[in-house]
Amino acid sequence: MQRSLPHFELTREAILGDGIRALLQAMDPELTLLTPEEHRASITDVLQQRPDSGDVWLFAYGSLIWNPLIDFVEKRVATARGYHRCFCLWSRTGRGTAAKPGLTLGLERGGCCRGVAYRIAEGKAAQELEVIWRREMLTGAYAPRWVKLDTAPAELHAIAFLTNRGHTRYAGRLPEDRIIAAIAEAHGPLGACATYLFNTVAHLEALGIGDRRLKRLRDRVAARIEERGA
Repeated sequence: MQRSLPHFELTREAILGDGIRALLQAMDPELTLLTPEEHRASITDVLQQRPDSGDVWLFAYGSLIWNPLIDFVEKRVATARGYHRCFCLWSRTGRGTAAKPGLTLGLERGGCCRGVAYRIAEGKAAQELEVIWRREMLTGAYAPRWVKLDTAPAELHAIAFLTNRGHTRYAGRLPEDRIIAAIAEAHGPLGACATYLFNTVAHLEALGIGDRRLKRLRDRVAARIEERGA
């Protein structure tokens, strides 16, 4: 009999209470996680490298668009030139399992990516970034970097989570059919991997952002799920 997966609701309270850390450790006891001290040191380092003074901007291109969980004072549609989002990170403890891993989005060099820029008040920056680090940086699969964004009315610099290509979660450039299969079939404590894709596309469309590749993936994943259920 297959053991049922735990269900985890990704909330601000769960993150600050280290619920997501406990979940990952329960799913994979051998998984190496960054410590709170390493998180704070990383945040300090990133803030020391900031190109501008004042409030801090954060670039969202995936789940942070539809579930940011941070206190922000403004959000804008923004474009990161020289980068593109793609499904290139395995998810074995969140949107999948070790036996049937899912895929989540990373930010890779080349192309163009439209998403959302959040402005965080300078006095709350370290506090709010800790929420993001505890959520996105537990395994170190991302590399936080400052990137230039095009927004209306002006350009700005924001923190973006680039893919850490040296990480064990990095999937590289996969054939589309393999991406479709992984997303359509994987399910983890955070829910179905397909839901992650569908939510991302729906919220991009609500913002007037078109992403033809993600829409094609959505349509193909939906068709595959329908075929399996038939």
